[in-house]
Amino acid sequence: MTLSGERAAFYLAQLRAESVRLAEVGRMGLDAAVPSCPGWTVESVVRHVATVYLHKVEVLRLGALPKPWPPDFGGREALELYDEARAAIVDALEQAGTGLETWTFNPDDKTSGFWYRRMALESVVHRIDVEQAHEVVTPIDPDLALDGIDELLFPNLGGPWWEEGDTEHPIDATVRITADGRSWTVRADATSVEVSQGAEGDVATEVFGPAEAVFLWLWGRAADSAIESAGDESVVREFRARVSEATQ
Repeated sequence: MTLSGERAAFYLAQLRAESVRLAEVGRMGLDAAVPSCPGWTVESVVRHVATVYLHKVEVLRLGALPKPWPPDFGGREALELYDEARAAIVDALEQAGTGLETWTFNPDDKTSGFWYRRMALESVVHRIDVEQAHEVVTPIDPDLALDGIDELLFPNLGGPWWEEGDTEHPIDATVRITADGRSWTVRADATSVEVSQGAEGDVATEVFGPAEAVFLWLWGRAADSAIESAGDESVVREFRARVSEATQ
């Protein structure tokens, strides 16, 4: 899979903007509770994202998973560590370019280009977390939100993760996700999840709405009232629970 230069520039711009906003809101107060992550504070989110950034810096440097991981960052001030980490991940991506072979969790893409999109989306989800903690939520770029739906459905949800039937939600149904003119059809059972682009075939239920609302609902950052659905409501609930398993 080859990421175009234009798309890489888009992801880097989003990563820069989202990571700066996360730091800005973090400075409003690290002790605020994060509604979507019970038990977490804004400081927890800041430290988590810093650690994710630094992990990917090492992945790009090594071309493999760093072991052992993580180092002990406990003695570092959270926002200082975060600011260093967000500068480091942008620099690492720029140096790697988009075609470097490296470790990823996408069975179809083992290039550094994968991490351009992943780091932009990591940043926006957690930017929303800290904004919700301080009740200062701002919009998501609709193009990035659509990309986030696509990534969450594959490879996060779809992929060889379910072959052992390791799920508490063995949904056996086909679900359609539709947002801003794009559709994905998801066929799930206890041991597999297959995702296809488009709206062909019958489904048990369809979830739809603006891209931002669907993206945040899938990630557990928006209530059911944020989206609309048609069809079997029990399938909607089980599908959302299966998504939650895939994104822990």
